[in-house]
Amino acid sequence: MSAQELDDTIEAATDRPILEIQGLKKYFAIRNVWKRRIGWLKAVDGVSISVQRGEIIGVVGESGCGKSTLGKALMGIHQPTGGKIVFEGNDITHLKPNQSRELRSQLQYSYQDPGASLDPRWKIRRSLHEPLIIHADLVHEERDQRVHDILKAVGLPEGHLDLYPHEISGGQQRRVGLARILTLQPSLIILDEPTSGLDVSVQATIINLFLDLHRTFKLTYLFISHDLSVVRMICNRIAVMYLGKIVEIGDTKNIFKNPRHPYTQSLLAAVPEIGGRKITDDFWLEGEPPNPGNLPSGCRFRTRCEKAQPQCAEIDPPLRRDWPGQEVACPLAE
Repeated sequence: MSAQELDDTIEAATDRPILEIQGLKKYFAIRNVWKRRIGWLKAVDGVSISVQRGEIIGVVGESGCGKSTLGKALMGIHQPTGGKIVFEGNDITHLKPNQSRELRSQLQYSYQDPGASLDPRWKIRRSLHEPLIIHADLVHEERDQRVHDILKAVGLPEGHLDLYPHEISGGQQRRVGLARILTLQPSLIILDEPTSGLDVSVQATIINLFLDLHRTFKLTYLFISHDLSVVRMICNRIAVMYLGKIVEIGDTKNIFKNPRHPYTQSLLAAVPEIGGRKITDDFWLEGEPPNPGNLPSGCRFRTRCEKAQPQCAEIDPPLRRDWPGQEVACPLAE
């Protein structure tokens, strides 16, 4: 599927966002040895994103930036501390499990480790039937037919239905994980590091599969990854996270052509290229992010930023909308 075809799909979609995240927060309590709370770890802190139907939006950043926590908060795996999640026009922020079952069947999560989401005691056939037994009112023959159709769609032979998870490769486990999700016919899938740990050739196959499934099933993806090369290939928009906040968000082409936040600039300077990793004078990012339980005042990136000014310690900058298709949380951005 070409980028132009992908853009046409989005333009033809409804104007109402399929997912609206408004000021979402997820804090974890920090406790001492006596179990008393002594602070908060702000894993996600005031994130707002609007996702259009048919869009593929990437969420990127270093390990520990909060991108996986964001995905799990959207699914209800982590109960949000604050903010609002609106999916398909319904507020799902604080729904109880029995209230959210129907809606959340349309919002699915693909785990970073696909093998962990498959019961090692069950054959693939049973794993694919289980979500249909829970969520769909189908007789056995109808369930079996849907399972066979989805298995074919993800490019696996029928014989895999009688295998256990440990009998197939990591790439095949990811296909089974996708098949398990697709049996429920969701409209939005959260993909958490879907290509990590795979050989380059397998990564390419999985990426092409994502794009084929996106077109065939009219899906929307929230694509969580640290691999900027993959994100550049598959995503329409990118949200760059640092210590629980979005520091830059915009069209993929704009951000790769002209990154405006110092953190984004440093990340893109280290993107691998054919022939080896690009090592240039532009890559200046050093050290580890500050402790998320003891954040610096003002801009959270200032302690690692070579452009930091005294004013950066005073104000936590909001996203600026001074450029078409691009928002940046830095008062010094040009």
